[in-house]
Amino acid sequence: MSRAESPSLFLRTLLVPVRVLLVSFLLALLSFAVFLFLGIVGLLISAVLRGAHPNMTVAYREIAFPGALVLGGIALLIAIVIEVRYQSRKRIESRLM
Repeated sequence: MSRAESPSLFLRTLLVPVRVLLVSFLLALLSFAVFLFLGIVGLLISAVLRGAHPNMTVAYREIAFPGALVLGGIALLIAIVIEVRYQSRKRIESRLM
């Protein structure tokens, strides 16, 4: 991309938090789905072994939601670190050219 086609510095700076939040939200959503699936399977196995009816709200409240919060926070921190490293590397490369 030539200098005439590249987006302005303001626009690039404005899009950084949007990218970070979008990536962390999508990873939190994906982790919620995985934890929910694993929680449901675990509760079903536990209910079959005990001979009782499973309480599926436990899968949402005590397994999937806290797991998604933890992994969403980790994804947020990792996305921030990656984005800062990418932007600083891009700034250094632009100075060299």
